[in-house]
Amino acid sequence: MRYLLPILLTLVLLTACAAAPPAVQEVKVPVCCPCVTSAPARPAFARRTLASDISDGEKVLALARDLPVHIKYEALLEAVIAGCL
Repeated sequence: MRYLLPILLTLVLLTACAAAPPAVQEVKVPVCCPCVTSAPARPAFARRTLASDISDGEKVLALARDLPVHIKYEALLEAVIAGCL
C-alpha cells in the first residue's frame, strides 16, 4: 500500500502529459497606438498680417485671398482625422 500511492500519482501525471495539447487559436486584439504622427503646418493667413486701421474692403479682400488656403488646410486636417477612424 505504501508503494501504491506514488505509482498511482506517477501514472496520473504521465497520462496528463500524454494528452494532446489544445489547438492554437489566433486571436486579434486591437492595440492602442497613435494614429497621428504629425499635424499639418498652419498656413500663414493674409488677414493675420493686416493692420488694425485698414478699411473694410481691404479686410474682405484679405479674407477672399485666404479662402482657398483655408479650404486646403481644412482638407489636410480632415485627411489626418480620417486616418484615425
